Amino acid sequence: MTLFGEKEHAMTAQALRVLIVDDEPLARLRLRGLLEAHTNVAVVGEADNGHAALSAMPTLQPDVVLLDIAMPGLNGLETAHQLHLQPAPPAIIFCTAYDEHALAAFEAQALDYLVKPVRGERLSAALDKARTYLAGRGQAQAAPSAARRTHLCARLRGSLRRIPIGDIYSLQADEKYVVVRHARGEDLIEESLKSLEVEFADVFIRIHRNCLVARSEITELRRSPEGHTFAVLRHVETPLEISRRCLTPLRDALHHL
Repeated sequence: MTLFGEKEHAMTAQALRVLIVDDEPLARLRLRGLLEAHTNVAVVGEADNGHAALSAMPTLQPDVVLLDIAMPGLNGLETAHQLHLQPAPPAIIFCTAYDEHALAAFEAQALDYLVKPVRGERLSAALDKARTYLAGRGQAQAAPSAARRTHLCARLRGSLRRIPIGDIYSLQADEKYVVVRHARGEDLIEESLKSLEVEFADVFIRIHRNCLVARSEITELRRSPEGHTFAVLRHVETPLEISRRCLTPLRDALHHL
């Protein structure tokens, strides 16, 4: 993670503050070089992965994030969704070598999508969009963060798989990953179960500290001879155990479906 010092931060007070997020040093260097041609733009920091970018947000408070998609760990699409959960999310501009992810990028509420090698004129146009967005963020028009995701994105051998929210049966935490069980099988995503619960509170409900299930999938609450209670799901063969802490809120919620 590369940050500016206090003196440099003071110089950027009136400029468009930009954070570059890319796991390739040469890509970050090229973007920084293009941005140096803009007198009213300041690069406040660089990050080589999504986790580092999210950690730096409170300190850097960038107006714009130039974000790669294919990164190890938390990929760009997942990072963008986490950024949009913040009270005043930055404008997000994807800079990637993969033009096939354009649709997923705009579903992640990206302001623009630049294909590498990024051209100076396209970057300038994207920054103009960012200024327009930032100027109007406090006005009546809906901000890009108002829309909710329709898909989750999972990494799959270097590519990305888009999983429709309506196809998901359950979300189960497994160390630093979440296992997504859905109509086409299982995938891993690197998001927090808590953030997914907040974002999709009307779709998923917690049955255990490490598990959310789709409300529409629950067909029965079944008690075992040992006194444990399980949720029977329509498309999952094995019933999932419900913790004592979650049982009463779950029953109350099901009564109102």
